[in-house]
Amino acid sequence: MYKCVSSLLVAMAIAGSVSANEVIESRSLVGFGSAKYPADFSHFDYVDPDAPKGGQVTYAQVGTYDSFNRFASRGVSAAGSEAIYDTLFVSSEDEIDSYYPLIAEKVRYPNDYAWMEIDINPDAKFHDGKPITAADVAFTFDKFMKEGVAQYKVYFKDVKSVTAKSERTARIEMVKPNREVLLALVQGMNVLPEHFWKDKNLSEPLNTPPVGSSAYKITDYKPGQNVTYSLVKDYWAKDLPVNVGRHNFQTLKYDYYRDETVTLEAFKAGEYDVREENVAKFWATMYQGTNFDKGYIVKEEIPHQIPQSMQAFVFNTERSYFRDPKVREALSYAMDFEWMNKSLFYNQYTRTRSYFQNTDYEAKGLPSKEEVAVLAPVKDKVPVRVFTEEYQPPKSDGSGRIRVQLRKALALMKEAGWEVQNKVMTNVETGDAFTFELLMYSPTTERLAIPLQKNLKLLGIDMRLRTVDTTQYIKRLRDRDFDMVSAGYGANPYPSPNLMIAWNSNFIDSTYNTAGVKDPAVDYLTEQIAENQENPDKLLSLGRALDRVLQWNFYVIPQWHISMFRVSSWDKFSRPDQRPKFSLGRDTWWIDPEKAAKLPEKRR
Repeated sequence: MYKCVSSLLVAMAIAGSVSANEVIESRSLVGFGSAKYPADFSHFDYVDPDAPKGGQVTYAQVGTYDSFNRFASRGVSAAGSEAIYDTLFVSSEDEIDSYYPLIAEKVRYPNDYAWMEIDINPDAKFHDGKPITAADVAFTFDKFMKEGVAQYKVYFKDVKSVTAKSERTARIEMVKPNREVLLALVQGMNVLPEHFWKDKNLSEPLNTPPVGSSAYKITDYKPGQNVTYSLVKDYWAKDLPVNVGRHNFQTLKYDYYRDETVTLEAFKAGEYDVREENVAKFWATMYQGTNFDKGYIVKEEIPHQIPQSMQAFVFNTERSYFRDPKVREALSYAMDFEWMNKSLFYNQYTRTRSYFQNTDYEAKGLPSKEEVAVLAPVKDKVPVRVFTEEYQPPKSDGSGRIRVQLRKALALMKEAGWEVQNKVMTNVETGDAFTFELLMYSPTTERLAIPLQKNLKLLGIDMRLRTVDTTQYIKRLRDRDFDMVSAGYGANPYPSPNLMIAWNSNFIDSTYNTAGVKDPAVDYLTEQIAENQENPDKLLSLGRALDRVLQWNFYVIPQWHISMFRVSSWDKFSRPDQRPKFSLGRDTWWIDPEKAAKLPEKRR
């Protein structure tokens, strides 16, 4: 007996009234909330279904690349290569965690999530014309488990098998029922062509493009310099609801430049079309000139309410001198955000304070009784201030004089066994000087680190600045060969099981656990989050509780965020009236011939 529903959440709601062996059939997967779009929807609300297709858009990328395999454990993959393969389902960009069919047509599962069957769309095919089959789905899972990154193997350890039940139906069996892991596997699985990958190692770079399956394929490239993607003429999925009104450019080209300054000047000169700006000084002072005056280039500030990432100076807590949270807290007093915002950022930024910034899960005020309850099993393993104070990053008056903050830092360092001797912060027991390295890959980051470096010098601490190319940076990050990095923890619209990869000690070798956190309270809370995805009220308390524990352990020195897109483009684009809630939606734009005709020929 099959029961058609529009989402897994509906299935959860009726689980108490259906028999344990009843099978539910669904055309959408929802990890959180309920599905916005019905099974028979025609297109997403944020697209124009009549958008014209054609033309080329050129983007810029800083650095270089040496591989077309984004799954490799070494090397740097080409820009855009993450989109070479279609996925079983595709996410809606105006919902938190809802997915709709792409390669998949529908799924079946029992209400205990012990297994799932995925029916493959009979029209699905790779770029070489070979059909996408259930055998490819099974092969993909096995390939990632054998040759994929370590965190994949750990995260999906509860998956017993993925097999081809028939040519068009794949079946997933769980070692034990696990809704979150099952959904995570199916929602975003890139399906690899077995006939291409069976004799290749997924962990190794590729120097030629692989056989793909998405709306675009690589049609031209110069290694390390540029890569071009063209719209697939007979793309099988172009008329599916998830693709209507999207993928409107005939050609996507990525040109590579050596640094951000050169990249910006190239944009102003007409070498590429669209730029999202991340540097406040550039935005305030450098988006001007003849092409702006003539109206050829437009400059926009587009407000949004997107959950923000925790961009920060991240401590490697596996380093001996960063193991003590008092030391980490002390160093946070050396960052004078208020002065930086006024002097460097033109007051465009807001200080980040939460790992759930701009969401309901951001911890504010004192913990509620519900938060205290979820923290009870680990109460003796979390900082006392979790229960007694609201966390706020240190704040100055913006004058650049932070004597009060530095006195607090010195007091904390003394409690941790350090004191200044002959103007050098020295370990009282060992006599070692406090010196460490900040690893970066962008000269722009170096400029932003200098104020922190100067203030640390006032404490007798020597922070050396080390800028390397992206290849070296990624390798050192993977090898955990760093003291501190300027990096980000991805935005969290809600407390999802993905937090395990970023914070749980079982994923210590993951590049996402940048700080190297091994904390029993964090382990407990992230595991509870994974186990309580079906309980919104408890998830709210768990998310806020985790936020507090992370805040008061000082794993990072929080940086800043901005709640708007800073976008500049050559004025040849039109876009739908409605923008997606959780993205800029560039894949819904199109080239407007009337606008393009007014531009210099080079940028039409």
